Amino acid sequence: KMAQDMTEKELLKMELDQLKKEVKNERQMVSKTAKELKDYIESMAGEDPLLKGVPEDKNPFKEKGGCTIS
Repeated sequence: KMAQDMTEKELLKMELDQLKKEVKNERQMVSKTAKELKDYIESMAGEDPLLKGVPEDKNPFKEKGGCTIS
């Protein structure tokens, strides 16, 4: 069902169900998780193809051959 087709009661029930799910999530301090995320990103930087590039022979998007029009 699309949200615009729902009654106000159905929308409120859906919102309440979502809030009940979210309240069960374990919360953590941003100061702790941000440091962990930064450390993880820095530890993986050497393997990140967006930072170091992709070798020509391993690039799946490299053109295999050109098109010749004669």
